[in-house]
Amino acid sequence: MNEDNNKTIRFSKTTDQKLEKLSQKFSRNKLLLFNQMVDYFYKTSKDPSDISDELLKKMLAKSHDTYTSFIKAQEKILLIPMRQDVSRMISNQEQIVKYFNDQVLKANKELLQNQQGIVRHFTETAQLMKSLKEGQEDKSSLKMKFMYILNNYIKARDSFSFTTSAKEKEELILETRKLVAKL
Repeated sequence: MNEDNNKTIRFSKTTDQKLEKLSQKFSRNKLLLFNQMVDYFYKTSKDPSDISDELLKKMLAKSHDTYTSFIKAQEKILLIPMRQDVSRMISNQEQIVKYFNDQVLKANKELLQNQQGIVRHFTETAQLMKSLKEGQEDKSSLKMKFMYILNNYIKARDSFSFTTSAKEKEELILETRKLVAKL
């Protein structure tokens, strides 16, 4: 190394101890750490005596204000209209669901009434069919009884001879009429 390119700095033992601790903490030698500190202050233009770092605070505040104004602009441009559109969409969908439910319920009520009417009609038809069947059974039973009475009348009349009295013939007719009347 050339002696002309190297410079030396003198500092206290306390400062050397601090520099030693920092170099161990960051795993660097003291010379490398010192060179990096100089580069840092040179590039950032920070004042090492300004511990509270007012320049950094100002930059952060400016960035914060920029972000805040960006968010407010986005809120006005996108979020508020989107929220309004979503609210309108929800309201419209609620109306659609309400209308649909009203129509479906109305249609279901009408369908139920129609089904109940059909059930009543079928019940009445079944009762009518039952009574017709009973009437038909009664009619056929009546026919059979009448045929029995008629056949007995014919047999009795055929058994009469020309000598049978008019009184017996009249009794047969009266008896047959009584039996027919009981039907």
